[in-house]
Amino acid sequence: MLRLVVTLLVVVVPLLSGDRLPIGPRTFEEHAAQAIGTWRTSGAAEIWRNGFVPVGDLSAMSPKVLKQIQHDEEYGWVVAGPLPPPPAEAQVRWDDGSTMRVPVIPPRKALLALSPWPEEYTFPDGEAYKLTGATFTTMRLMTVRGMATVPAWRLTFSNLPGPIDRVAVDRDAVRTVKDAVGEHTSGDQGITDFTVLHDRTLLVSYGYGSCSGEALDVSLRVREEPDVVVLALDVPDRSTGVCAGTGQLGQDVIRLTEPLGDRVVLDAMDRLPVLCHRAPDACHSRDR
Repeated sequence: MLRLVVTLLVVVVPLLSGDRLPIGPRTFEEHAAQAIGTWRTSGAAEIWRNGFVPVGDLSAMSPKVLKQIQHDEEYGWVVAGPLPPPPAEAQVRWDDGSTMRVPVIPPRKALLALSPWPEEYTFPDGEAYKLTGATFTTMRLMTVRGMATVPAWRLTFSNLPGPIDRVAVDRDAVRTVKDAVGEHTSGDQGITDFTVLHDRTLLVSYGYGSCSGEALDVSLRVREEPDVVVLALDVPDRSTGVCAGTGQLGQDVIRLTEPLGDRVVLDAMDRLPVLCHRAPDACHSRDR
């Protein structure tokens, strides 16, 4: 999902040496250079090209099941029957014929991935979905490498009107983009998403904090390389110290000098692909 811009923001001053970017004393070019260097040398680019980077929803269910879950939003998720052991590994197969062997999670972990609650929570008997069985299967999923057939658990419940399929790839056992990039914090303002309008034109979405509560004259910064495009948000400073501001959202169009092609769009502030903000499962981190 897109990063949410919080209502209250802490805006820190002063800005140094005419650099209006809210990312410390370094310039945009320095941050962009670090993002590019990290992407190329950390293994993140290799994972993006050749690893398992899902873009689609990791769960699949019928509209009836989804409707009930949305209605019973406070329900828990519990195991209420014997479950099969997972295979040692399985295979992801892309539509272009390429494959990848991956470790597999047990069905209990697939269940916990559906739950918004910590594992140790308990629930009244009538306020939990009861997992009574699991079957190892596959499901179709969009990735950055295209559509793929991936291992999955089909989870069946005694009190849901149908099963739920959940991707069974053990993301904690394989290296992911966030693990490769390392520490990545961007604060409460920056690039949130982009849409390709044309091969050289991007509609970029962003969020930032305004001490006055009014929209500011922000601008976008861009650096192009043969393998990446790096973006950052330039926010003018109008504060006199710490302030309680309001979140602002905006969009702007940028035009590239070369077609985007298969280049990855990076956020200069957290060094991650902007896609990670829209589809968090794509980049994943063990400390999620």
